[in-house]
Amino acid sequence: MAENLIRKLEDGLIIRHSTKDDEEALVAFNNEIHSEGAWDKKGLEAWTRDLISGEGPTFDPGDFTIVEDMNTHEIVSTCCTISQTWSYEEIPFKVGRPELVGTKKKYRRRGLIREQFEILHERSAERGELVQVITGIPYYYRQFGYEMTMNLGGGRAGYELHVPELKEDDKEPYSFRPAGEADIPFLRSMYELECKRSMVNAVWDEDQWRYELTGKRKLNINRREIYIILDENENPAGFISTPPIKWENILVAENFEITQEQSWSEVTPSVIRFLWKTGLRLGEEQGKEQKMFGFWLGEEHPVYQVAETKLPRIRKPYTFFVRVPDLVAFLEVIKPVLEKRLLGSAFANYNGLVKFNFYKDGLSLDFKNGQIKAIQNLSHDALDDPAATFPPLTFLHLVFGYRTMAELDHTYTDCSVKDAEMGNLVNALFPKKSSLVWPIS
Repeated sequence: MAENLIRKLEDGLIIRHSTKDDEEALVAFNNEIHSEGAWDKKGLEAWTRDLISGEGPTFDPGDFTIVEDMNTHEIVSTCCTISQTWSYEEIPFKVGRPELVGTKKKYRRRGLIREQFEILHERSAERGELVQVITGIPYYYRQFGYEMTMNLGGGRAGYELHVPELKEDDKEPYSFRPAGEADIPFLRSMYELECKRSMVNAVWDEDQWRYELTGKRKLNINRREIYIILDENENPAGFISTPPIKWENILVAENFEITQEQSWSEVTPSVIRFLWKTGLRLGEEQGKEQKMFGFWLGEEHPVYQVAETKLPRIRKPYTFFVRVPDLVAFLEVIKPVLEKRLLGSAFANYNGLVKFNFYKDGLSLDFKNGQIKAIQNLSHDALDDPAATFPPLTFLHLVFGYRTMAELDHTYTDCSVKDAEMGNLVNALFPKKSSLVWPIS
């Protein structure tokens, strides 16, 4: 135990790293804290076992933090960090993803999550992770320096009456088969096409694809069932994915991509029929009704245009919580993107010092002929004549393409821009662009 000890707390509590011996206790804890039903419980159990096994390419058995009550030797609070790489307009950067954050009711309001997040953030920094991203309940993670500033999920759905009918004598033009390890090169090429519609993406290398297809437990709540779409000659025409567990009365596609030789209008009806039939099958297995099919593909996707009348129900995206502890370091990484954006705008070859005021501090971008010569933090005393002013963390809305300068100005009274020209410059550097991230789980 001593080698895993991180901190001693009051009242006989300690924080330590997890080991494989904690598997059963972690499964019981996560089911008690997080599960919302029998099938959800199965999914959480499989996810926890996959993580603590250390079999995944991005997670070690010691990547949970555990608060243990030494008086009773029970786990009373846990968190974990899933390390991964994401990309910003194709520039990679390292990310730490905290997950499975929870505390038993009796032990809440003692700062146990704050203590663990300090440890997770330190460990993430040691791994060179410039950004931390988490999914979670509204507001809570703002306490730890996170801002809700990038779309999470969202999509459109239809009902049985919207399922396109296949005429009695017609053959289904596209078929579907489960993807296997031999399909990884094709899947990676399809995923690259999918990523072009998103500003920020998770990087899925060959090991990660292999683990998704062959390594995870079947009911892992974050695993995706991946299917290859085949044309009438049984050649790969694209792929889709669905959750392994049916949520309530709907089955959705969480990925949908086709080759450039195919037509969205022609492939989509077959995909809808496949989703409906698969939803019926899973509904029978899991004792759940099948009332809807859907595409959880973010705010924008070609399927929404070619099947708009088939998808009347809109699901508004939720939001990732994002933390960027060293904004200058992150902007240095994505500097080539900023320069490229400027080159393609009315501000090509721009010269000047652009200051951003965050009230307590700020930062500056020094441009010469459209190139960024320096990115620097600014103290409070150096915030005179800023191009724009932002309440703390709201600048991240711009950086991650979530809001325009005008939208921030409208939403936050204490957010402002110097003048219209500076507003246009800011929008050139940080245009609004949606992201649909499939994070590593």
